[in-house]
Amino acid sequence: MHTWHWQTWNDLPYLTCSLLEPWLHGFFTQQFWPRSPAELTRVLYPNAQAYRVKQVHGNTVLAPSDIEALTVDTDPPSADGLITEQANQAVWACSADCTPVLIVDRVTGQVAAVHAGWRGTSLKIVPQAIARLCQQGSQLQDLRVAMGPAIEGDVYQVSEHVAAEVGATVVAIDPTDTAMLLRALRQIPNSPLLDDPEPGRTRLDVRRINALQLERLGLSAEQLAIAPYCTYKTSDRFFSYRRSREKKAQWSGIISREMN
Repeated sequence: MHTWHWQTWNDLPYLTCSLLEPWLHGFFTQQFWPRSPAELTRVLYPNAQAYRVKQVHGNTVLAPSDIEALTVDTDPPSADGLITEQANQAVWACSADCTPVLIVDRVTGQVAAVHAGWRGTSLKIVPQAIARLCQQGSQLQDLRVAMGPAIEGDVYQVSEHVAAEVGATVVAIDPTDTAMLLRALRQIPNSPLLDDPEPGRTRLDVRRINALQLERLGLSAEQLAIAPYCTYKTSDRFFSYRRSREKKAQWSGIISREMN
């Protein structure tokens, strides 16, 4: 069983996952606001180079060489996933209710950081990041994936249309047939859909959809860990846009490493 551990830096808490060890990483809390990825990288490993993107709820995945080529002035390019290309590169994703996803390759040492909200999930942003890692030589069986704190399904109300758009990534049904698609989703064990009392609405577990996408790629349950924390419910540790409507987010990052 994968375990999650609270760490502290200067009495500030952040979260790590045993599945990602020994890679240096952290799912940072609101207590670190408003520190930048460059500052947070120094918490983990001062000698690493930090990389971030401008997140836009899409499915573009970039590497450091792409960022250097696409950066205009000091504005990072738009994307929602980052993969590394060499050791000591720190890649970051920020989130307030969306899912931060950190990925390691236990053979090559390369890593990825992904921002997966419902829109990015509907566009298969995590499989997209895995595809780019595989283009660089990764094998599916060598990957380990940790999904950090995000809004849980029982408190995440969405329209049935949104649920169908996201759910169409894991069931082979025409997404325009909303009713049939939602019925199919409800029949999945540990369904990503939960009932909502309001007509035309449902509750959606976005992390569960991402887990089902990984399962369909061929990853096993042992290759995946999901944090037991909800950003909406854990107000003392995490920002939640759904809870407060504030445009504040916490960062999650991981550093690539040399392999022996």
